[in-house]
Amino acid sequence: MRKKILRWVIWISVLGAILLGASILSLSVGSSAIPFGKIIPLIFEGRGSTEYAIFFDIRLPRIILGFAIGGALSLAGVILQGMFRNPLVEPYTLGISGGAALGVCLNIVLRLNHSLGAYSLPLFGFLGAGLVIAFIYSLSTKRGILKIQGLLLTGVMISFIASSLIMLIMAISRVEDLHGIVFWIMGSLEEPSWLLIKTAVLVSVLGLIISYKFSLDLNAFSLGEEEALHLGVNTEKTKRLLFILASFLTGCSVSIAGIIGFVGLVVPHFVRMFVGGDHRILLISSFLCGASFLIFCDTLARTVISPMELPVGVITGIAGGSLFVYALSKKKVVLGEK
Repeated sequence: MRKKILRWVIWISVLGAILLGASILSLSVGSSAIPFGKIIPLIFEGRGSTEYAIFFDIRLPRIILGFAIGGALSLAGVILQGMFRNPLVEPYTLGISGGAALGVCLNIVLRLNHSLGAYSLPLFGFLGAGLVIAFIYSLSTKRGILKIQGLLLTGVMISFIASSLIMLIMAISRVEDLHGIVFWIMGSLEEPSWLLIKTAVLVSVLGLIISYKFSLDLNAFSLGEEEALHLGVNTEKTKRLLFILASFLTGCSVSIAGIIGFVGLVVPHFVRMFVGGDHRILLISSFLCGASFLIFCDTLARTVISPMELPVGVITGIAGGSLFVYALSKKKVVLGEK
């Protein structure tokens, strides 16, 4: 047991160092480079310089938001894959992102963001995600029992329906509205509101803390629901709470940053290959790795065709898809296999 704990500490330290390195890289590079040696003095420098504005008003908020969104999506992916015992399940599989995107599209088309303010976009996104969560949950619950397979199939169908409705809205919307919808759907970490950034950080960190209460239950679920029940797990209550937790993390992330794909699917796969299937280490490792992955992808999105900026969802799709193909080629891809 002592060797296992030591191994876990090493992995957490390594992933923490990678996160720190990705953050420093993101702070340094861009259309206006900030040398590494100037980062520390810049923190104590007063307002007024261009580098200070770039550091604190543009890059640092994106890094903090990337930490929160990447960590939350990866955490939701670990929870759902452990709960469904299916390595192909991800936060967006259940239609939550589709509901959020549909809410934002309606807000843009109806021009409510002009009358209600910028906060109405994430608010409508979260309301759309919440309605989908409630709808899927009600359809999948029979006599107090949450049907896992029914939940998955219903979520996939709701996702298809939401995507079709979004395409319909895009087909009949104005050109200026279409640009806003497309850019939001592709995902972005460009968020000027510190209130939303702090909310995302709070939700993701609380989600990580709460998920540890269920780490042993998720280990038991990897053996099957019947085995978990025999081990003393209240399976129905645990399933409901895990579903709500993962849905809340996903809904909050999508409503603030848009649809950023592959983070919740690829990162748990990739991390599981190295640290194993024990959720006591898998949860925190996936959180740190997801945060690093999204911060790095956002750095690429800002710099690859600088001074233009790509949507971060494009980069996560390309990089995540490549990593997923690599993961599938390895034997360790099986859920729970060490």
